[in-house]
Amino acid sequence: MAQLVRLIYDGYRDLMDNKSDPRVNDWSMMSGPFPTLAICLFYAYFVKVLGPKLMENRKPFDLRKVMIWYNLFQVIFSTWLFNESLAGGWGGHYSFRCQPVDYSNDPMALRMARGSWWYYISKFMEFTDTIFFVLRKKNDHITTLHVIHHGCMPMSVWFGVKFTPGGHSTFFGFLNTFVHIIMYSYYLLAALGPQIQPYLWWKKYLTTLQMIQFVLVMVHAFQLLFIDCNYPKAFVWWIGMHAVMFYFLFRNFYNEAYKKKRLKDASGKQKDDKKEQNEHRNGIKENGNENGVIYANQYKMATGYISDSGLRNRVFIDNRGFDE
Repeated sequence: MAQLVRLIYDGYRDLMDNKSDPRVNDWSMMSGPFPTLAICLFYAYFVKVLGPKLMENRKPFDLRKVMIWYNLFQVIFSTWLFNESLAGGWGGHYSFRCQPVDYSNDPMALRMARGSWWYYISKFMEFTDTIFFVLRKKNDHITTLHVIHHGCMPMSVWFGVKFTPGGHSTFFGFLNTFVHIIMYSYYLLAALGPQIQPYLWWKKYLTTLQMIQFVLVMVHAFQLLFIDCNYPKAFVWWIGMHAVMFYFLFRNFYNEAYKKKRLKDASGKQKDDKKEQNEHRNGIKENGNENGVIYANQYKMATGYISDSGLRNRVFIDNRGFDE
């Protein structure tokens, strides 16, 4: 048993020390995966269990001003990260078909590696999105999608920075930072107050944009299964399957949040119309026949002269709507 443990430990140390990118080994949080894993697990526990329990008997915090500044910071930071991904390669230097990792100390290669590390750090900053929900007691917003998405991303990106901080896999961050510029701009506008709400009709298109992003990442990653490229296949599967998972999670959220809501609203309208029709029919039945047939007992009968011929005829006078 001791020999097996020793074998596993030696394999782990060889992977961390010899198979990873030596340029990043001394960077913060890059020595091993366990600090990142611990933070991610505590995040999930806090937002699902501990946080709601602590807020149970407290009033929700008013964080509107804090959220405005936070979202503004995220817009600026995401814009900087997007610019770094462009300058580091995706602005024309990288190939969208096959881009190996440059492990040299070339300034452009180092710029992409540093940008990848800051992108990793940004995934921890995004925990704040959920913490705001907890402090504002918006527990219904803390969905499975939300927790999985935010909880998995730091761990997922850690492997990319540790082993492939550049090249093909950074396409994910390139797209994701662009999406986050738009997303946090929306959150910033929403935090400004209800007077802005009429101009935020495009909320559901953010989810659509997220799904398009994951489809592009899937296609971009899995193409290397059919192309000879000097890029580790393990990361092709790692990134591609993450994109598949997130695509279906976001699609399920979209169906729940928008399609089913639209069907529910349409069903409610049909029920209202049916109720109105029933009320109309009941009114007809109370005052007359449903098919419009006239019955004598619905009218007062009287005898009178209706012509100059001297003939006496019985006529019906409409009595509906009149009290006796």
